[in-house]
Amino acid sequence: MTEQKIAVIGCGVWGRNIVRNFYNLNALDTVCDIDEENLKKVTEQYEGVHVTRDFHDIINNKAITGVVVVTPSHTHFKMVKAMLEAGKHVYVEKPISTVAQEAKDLTELANSKGLVLMVGHLLLYHPAVNRLKMLIEEGALGDIVYAQSDRLNVNYFKNDRSVMWDLAPHDVSMISYVTGKDPVRVISAIGCSSDRNEIMDITHIGIEFEDGVIGHISDSWITPRKHVTLLVRGTKATAILDDTLPEHKLVIFDNFKAGNTQNIELDYLEIEPLKLECQHFISCCEKGKKARSDGENGYTVVSILEEAEKIMLGDKVKQLDKVNFALSRTKK
Repeated sequence: MTEQKIAVIGCGVWGRNIVRNFYNLNALDTVCDIDEENLKKVTEQYEGVHVTRDFHDIINNKAITGVVVVTPSHTHFKMVKAMLEAGKHVYVEKPISTVAQEAKDLTELANSKGLVLMVGHLLLYHPAVNRLKMLIEEGALGDIVYAQSDRLNVNYFKNDRSVMWDLAPHDVSMISYVTGKDPVRVISAIGCSSDRNEIMDITHIGIEFEDGVIGHISDSWITPRKHVTLLVRGTKATAILDDTLPEHKLVIFDNFKAGNTQNIELDYLEIEPLKLECQHFISCCEKGKKARSDGENGYTVVSILEEAEKIMLGDKVKQLDKVNFALSRTKK
């Protein structure tokens, strides 16, 4: 079994967490970042790890077997494609791209080269999410009819084009994963900007999944009090997973008996989900198997979000037309 040597491109706020985990797993070889200060911190904290400002150093290093891309989402396609063409396995932070066709192209490229392409849909590796998935598969909730994911927090660095692209990949991938239902179409999608500019920091999406399961997703960058919950309702019971709680994160409620609840005990909850995700990437590289959150999974999520964004922008155009029409009538 080939020992994996991993390079991480991007060592910002989230990239540092990934660097830490791969280092602790004895797999980190190189860190690449354009910020000298970030690289200085890496050399100070992680003995023996190489640093570079040029990602071509990673492409040209044949000893590096896998690359983790933690750069802004608009750079993902170019960076991932370059690494796949160089014969490297790739783990890219979500979203895989903000264009569905690009996600499809990357997936096909990875498959044609027999390489692992994994997307950072972190919650697919969360112990509580996996426990909920097991309960659903066991029939504890009955037939699933509805799911709702709320991911509300404050972000002072709105550097993506909308909160939807930043957070909703988690929600779409998680609902699909736990219910075992692929998303079929977007029913509704609205978004707005509290700063009244082009960056939407509040979005609400309605999605139809297979077998008529309906999902609602709300994401926010402006909520002072963090709120992260997943509700899944079946014909027998309803589950609520609250990831902000230190314990009793997962609770099952009987649909027909008030007060009849069950706290689900979770094994190994103390293990960081990101560590499990990094371990999964290494394992997939070693065994040549598809990742749980593979390129196809990434493509499905991006396709839905791309459709949702078109609806949101379409609504904005319609609203603007209505305002202009009203103003024109007032002037008359």
